Amino acid sequence: MKARKTDTRSRSSKFYDNNPDSKKKKMDYDKKYHSTEERKKYRAFLNKKNREAGTYGNGDGKDYDHDERKMISYIKNRSKK
Repeated sequence: MKARKTDTRSRSSKFYDNNPDSKKKKMDYDKKYHSTEERKKYRAFLNKKNREAGTYGNGDGKDYDHDERKMISYIKNRSKK
């Protein structure tokens, strides 16, 4: 019996693939949002914490969690809501 291939992409990913105008609008918004001074400072802060912990660019899959104030798995950190 052959295993079925399933599409594991998110619902929003599938939506934007099927709606190029919406995708362009979102990309324009994201570019504007992530270029704000607040976002730049936040990214710099997270990079600094990664460097201090010795995990910057080493591919260990760790991110700084500002809630728990420690390094945790990037998957766990980005799934927290």
